[in-house]
Amino acid sequence: MGTSLTPEFWERFAVLLVPAAGITCVLTAVLDDVAVRLLGRGEPRTPSRLPHHPVRKDHDRTSAYC
Repeated sequence: MGTSLTPEFWERFAVLLVPAAGITCVLTAVLDDVAVRLLGRGEPRTPSRLPHHPVRKDHDRTSAYC
């Protein structure tokens, strides 16, 4: 007993496929946004100032530039 795929089947398939693809895209974007927000929560967005690195002054070393 073989069944053929009727035009009504293809119509219903297309009607269900389009919203399913749209819901998948929207849900993926929302979950991606949530993941980015959760991962970035512990880090400051802009550093308050650059870290201070003390300048070493080694007078006993000769400079490579004369």
